[in-house]
Amino acid sequence: MQPISTDEAPGAIGPYSQGIIDGETVYVSGQGPVDPETGEIVSDDIREQTRRTLENVAAILEAGGSSLDDVVKATVFVRDMADYEAVNEVYGEYMSDPYPARSAVQIVDLPIDIDVEIEAIATLAE
Repeated sequence: MQPISTDEAPGAIGPYSQGIIDGETVYVSGQGPVDPETGEIVSDDIREQTRRTLENVAAILEAGGSSLDDVVKATVFVRDMADYEAVNEVYGEYMSDPYPARSAVQIVDLPIDIDVEIEAIATLAE
């Protein structure tokens, strides 16, 4: 296993890696809407939170030699399913056809006060 680390995404807030490469697979830990430069949550707006979250996922994938185009599975955690349509709309702007397999789960709380978190599994870019 090889850890992935980049300043283009927020650092880990616990004993985990931003991402891991294992064989031909890239695993990205759950990312949220935190600006990697300031360490601050970008907004209360769910669309802006989703954009920043996906930018963070993309930065880790890129640092690991992959991209959003190589994602085979994603998990989306939302605090309120009423935001699902907005999250889905932004998600669709970042992901390409064929779309990855995906789960969406409503959660009660996350380690920081955010409304969306996304984790991803991708293949290494060819």
